[in-house]
Amino acid sequence: MIITFIGHANLVCKDELRFAIRDAIIKNAEYEDKWVFYCGGYGNFDMMCADICHCIKKEHQNSEIVFITPYMDIADQAKINDMLDRGRYDSVIYPPIENIPKKFAIVARNRWMIEESDLIVAYVDHNFGGAYNSYKFALRKNKKVINLYK
Repeated sequence: MIITFIGHANLVCKDELRFAIRDAIIKNAEYEDKWVFYCGGYGNFDMMCADICHCIKKEHQNSEIVFITPYMDIADQAKINDMLDRGRYDSVIYPPIENIPKKFAIVARNRWMIEESDLIVAYVDHNFGGAYNSYKFALRKNKKVINLYK
């Protein structure tokens, strides 16, 4: 099962939300053999979700935490290598978006992640911005979406 996260980059991370994200994953994926977490890595919500995935991985060892990168230039390669060296992610995927202009790369990456996923865990509390647009895209694609804001 592939699980993707959608949330606001500037979100204030609270313990209640951490527990809710963990519970949503466990409840909705508990009967699946392998859990693959697709993480964006570019904001508070993304970092919190990656931390939660690390905690879950200790209990559910047949899990993988994957950083989905929107960029592949030299500066981003250094960031990716650093994250891999520190064990933040198990692997990195660069989706087939190389022909997308850089200013649209995160949007294209997010859409790719959503299309590849079985479950979307979200925290979207306002109706504008990138997280909201990704959330609406996931709903239009008829993905299983859990918005923990509601």
